Amino acid sequence: MDAARSWMGIFLIIALPPAVAYWCVAHPLASFWRRLGPRWALASLLTGWGLGLWGMWLVRDWALGADLGTNLALLGPAALPYSISVFLEIKTRKHLKLKTLVGIPEFSKADNKGQVLSEGIYGRVRHPRYVAIMIGTLAWALFVNYVGVYVLAILTLPGLYLVAVLEERELLERFGDEYARYRERVPRFVPRLGTR
Repeated sequence: MDAARSWMGIFLIIALPPAVAYWCVAHPLASFWRRLGPRWALASLLTGWGLGLWGMWLVRDWALGADLGTNLALLGPAALPYSISVFLEIKTRKHLKLKTLVGIPEFSKADNKGQVLSEGIYGRVRHPRYVAIMIGTLAWALFVNYVGVYVLAILTLPGLYLVAVLEERELLERFGDEYARYRERVPRFVPRLGTR
């Protein structure tokens, strides 16, 4: 179990910061990436992402921090947020293709801008994937029980908030009034109770 906790912690430490950085560069520079085109944009961003992974691999032991040990009492509290995270991810994936997950709509010319997603889970919250990642990271932190993963779980909140704000600016530029109306209707992260 200690080896599984350690490898899960290392995976999260290595993968999450470069993924957040990818979107922090992709969204605010969307018009630049569109001029380059999807292939060059993806090649550039994925190269940066790969370098980020490598950099995090080099500092993985330091970033992982102190091992607080296997704590069976934390498995129960980890199970509920992890289940919610998986549920949200399944609901989200019904509406997203791989092209959308890597940013092809952001990098495509204006005449191929896609459409505002407002069906299913996207009719309840604007960023269900980010909510799933936030909740899932908390669950992993409880299971893994390393100081660095707890710090990462805390830093994920403002990091994904920033990504959401940058993404919304880009979506507002791309879709205009249609996205503005959607943004007024649907909350960012927490669904309104009693509405559909």
